Amino acid sequence: MKKIINLFFIATCAALLTGCASGPRFNDVKATFPAVGPDNGRIFFYRDSVAGAAVQPSVKLNGEEIGTAKPKGFFYVDRAPGTYEVATTTEVKRSLSLTLDKGQTRYVRFNIAIGFFVGHVYPELVENEVGEKEIASCKYTGSK
Repeated sequence: MKKIINLFFIATCAALLTGCASGPRFNDVKATFPAVGPDNGRIFFYRDSVAGAAVQPSVKLNGEEIGTAKPKGFFYVDRAPGTYEVATTTEVKRSLSLTLDKGQTRYVRFNIAIGFFVGHVYPELVENEVGEKEIASCKYTGSK
């Protein structure tokens, strides 16, 4: 019985690790990102949890696919000032509207909620202080 429990534990750990983002940590690469252009702002997108690791929906910004909500992963985009809709879709579409100003940095965290068949990954705008702290251990997945 103990052998079966050990095998289950190893299989569970392997499944979680394969679902997580790979790449350099935020703190190791943040200094290499180009400065935000004078007419743009920057939006960081991240998922700081491994809960629901198998659920990794595409992330759309105003209908354009810009990345994937990978567990423990992050990416960013630079955009002109304006209003944007961030959306993810699993069983249902979950979205968030935000406004971006010139030179502004925003942080969008992806959370997971229980769904009927699969989890729902939904975007949440967080304060910069919260985003800067939570994204620190996430790994860069790049943008599309």
